Amino acid sequence: MAKSTKATILVVDDEENIRETLTGILEDEGHEVVTASSGKKALEYFNESPPDIVLMDVWMPEMDGLEALKNIRQKSMDVCVIMISGHSAIDTAVHAIKLGAYDFLEKPLSLDKVLILVRRALEKRSLEKENIELRSSMSQQWDIIGESAGMLDLKDRIIKAATSQGRVIITGESGTGKELIARALHNESDRKNKNFIEVNCAAIPHELIESELFGHEKGSFTGAFESKKGKFELADEGTLFLDEIGDMSLATQAKLLRVLETQEFQKVGGSRNIKVDVRIIAATNKDLEEEIRKTNFREDLYFRLSVVPIHVPPLRERKDDIPLLVEYFLKNFAAQYGRKTKKISKSSLDALINYDWPGNVRELKNTIERFVIMNTSDVIDVKVVPSFRVTKTDYAGFKTLREAREQFEKDFIMKKLQENNWNVSKTAEELDIERSNLHRKMKSLGIETP
Repeated sequence: MAKSTKATILVVDDEENIRETLTGILEDEGHEVVTASSGKKALEYFNESPPDIVLMDVWMPEMDGLEALKNIRQKSMDVCVIMISGHSAIDTAVHAIKLGAYDFLEKPLSLDKVLILVRRALEKRSLEKENIELRSSMSQQWDIIGESAGMLDLKDRIIKAATSQGRVIITGESGTGKELIARALHNESDRKNKNFIEVNCAAIPHELIESELFGHEKGSFTGAFESKKGKFELADEGTLFLDEIGDMSLATQAKLLRVLETQEFQKVGGSRNIKVDVRIIAATNKDLEEEIRKTNFREDLYFRLSVVPIHVPPLRERKDDIPLLVEYFLKNFAAQYGRKTKKISKSSLDALINYDWPGNVRELKNTIERFVIMNTSDVIDVKVVPSFRVTKTDYAGFKTLREAREQFEKDFIMKKLQENNWNVSKTAEELDIERSNLHRKMKSLGIETP
């Protein structure tokens, strides 16, 4: 057999020959073994130095194994406890498992079975540790960094809103971290152990959005080769995050409104009502009140969604947070790429603080990642951030109207492209021009996508 992960194992039995036998085979496997002759002595050792695994007899003087198990579980739920008994009693085994034992062994002991059970217990412990570390690393992905007045107010609103079941609409420019806020609301709510399902309403073609949200039955349309659950059904008892809600078509808005009112829907091509319990969080970078005036967004849906409105401030309005964000991203990308954490010079940091960041935190994050990848020295110096030594354009300083207009167009288009994460199609739609025209304009102005 392959050897198991090495561990510290506490063997508890009032029979010396059992302790010696188990010690021998476990040490042969490379484990560190300590022993105790009673439940009371086991607890004394446990209080000083908790082991990875406990092998413990049920029937012992002073304090039996079941009583000792109760005490161990009060102190720690991490340690795997395997109970041993020479009395073949199903009731005792069941009671031990209910008290938190990992498994149960009968005397006379099969040494092979002991080793197999120890190996499985260690694998379980290792898997649980990996899951804890994974959850920790995943939660760090959604850390909300910032101590400015605006961010402290935002965090306070998140905590208050999270404990309710009220629908939330998150507004803010592209790149400000609206998804981050949505995940924080979910993670702080009583639905945190259920699904968080995200739908980007702008990324899904209008003809497919209903199938994406509500699912479809087999054969309901061309290409529907099998039945499919929609996002609402997948998010049952959890949270559904509707990102870029302002890009949803009016027809889909009408169907969404009915679902919000009844918490029921039918799949595309279906006839059966499906009832769900879903909390809705929506987000947009558009001014929905303006979209309502333009008849692009339903007013009744807006009021349904905006029970709790939360606005995420742009990075240029919370520049006090830039040093914290820079330090956070430097550490995270250094760990991600297996490199030493770089430092940043004061002049470089000043350049980053003085920049307006039209792409907000997303642009800053991408910039720091580029610094970590491309900069070979331990210190990021101002010479590697020349693009951030910027000043406000003085259009009055141009000699001709044409020059001033071209510079303004270049600045304006650059800002919109950065706000839309360099998505040309989306920027063209926002600027109300054809995509091909925007490409020609970019080429004439010397604008290149990264």
